[in-house]
Amino acid sequence: MAEVKYYYDHETLSYRKIDPKPGRKFRNIFLFLFSSLLFGLMGLFVILNIDVFKTPKEIAQDRELNNLKLQFQILNKKMEQAESVLSNIEDRDNNLYRVYFEVDPIPSEQRKSGFGGVNRYKNLEGYENSELVTSTARRLDVLYKQLAVQSKSLDEIKKLAADKEKLLVAIPAIQPLSNEDLTHIASGFGWRSDPFTKVRKMHWGIDFTAPKGTPIYASGDGVVLSADNTLSGYGNHIEIDHGFGYRSFYAHLYKYNVKRGQHVRRGDIIGFVGSTGRSEAPHLHYEIYKDGIRINPINFYYGSMTAEEFAEILRRASLENQSLD
Repeated sequence: MAEVKYYYDHETLSYRKIDPKPGRKFRNIFLFLFSSLLFGLMGLFVILNIDVFKTPKEIAQDRELNNLKLQFQILNKKMEQAESVLSNIEDRDNNLYRVYFEVDPIPSEQRKSGFGGVNRYKNLEGYENSELVTSTARRLDVLYKQLAVQSKSLDEIKKLAADKEKLLVAIPAIQPLSNEDLTHIASGFGWRSDPFTKVRKMHWGIDFTAPKGTPIYASGDGVVLSADNTLSGYGNHIEIDHGFGYRSFYAHLYKYNVKRGQHVRRGDIIGFVGSTGRSEAPHLHYEIYKDGIRINPINFYYGSMTAEEFAEILRRASLENQSLD
């Protein structure tokens, strides 16, 4: 039964019944329903955005998301360590290896350059943790590129090292006669008196005097270009191509121990001292060429004697006297 309401009438000094106006009842019902709906929606919004009312599936997803965040943090720590190690390798590459092999260092801009053009990470944008994922992906890409540049550089250094090793064994670096067999150095590189014409002329090698038949050694690894007597005045002679622009020449031999095209190693016996050709006495005339130019052989004896022996050889070779050829 609906509640009946009254009001006090001051004129009649009595209570009178309140008659409800038409439509007020429906308005009140509408306001009640509207208010209930509004408060219901607000309550639902609150419930959906607090952890207390999350479903088991949502809780599992949150746990997985937190685990992924942790994994990304660990990955970034590992990348920091990898970047530190790589930076150390790059520093040694530029300031040690490439300096030793006399090649230009790789610029930092080339090592650490990014990726231009289109946005490579657009598909990672628009998510809750997009910044973390995008920055990690970008760091990985840069790290991969740095590794590729460094790997290529180390391949180059490896080749340079192999070439350097070949060069070190190829350079004519030992005396072609042993000190035990050597009588003395009759003439060095420079202007000398010709033994036949007595005219002062350039002597392009060093004359080592030694008994006939004394072994002659290859001063570096190489290939025998010639072993014959086709050059006038030099008698029996041998020429060795050492590569890298170096050649060595041995003249006035008694006989050969090698033939044309033969590969020889430093220290191999290639022939024996004689006095063939334009020669006054048994001796070895020895020359070195670099890129077709004859240079002083005295500068290449670092591989077979002490500092004192080298100083004495240098003193004897510098004396201006008469050559033997």
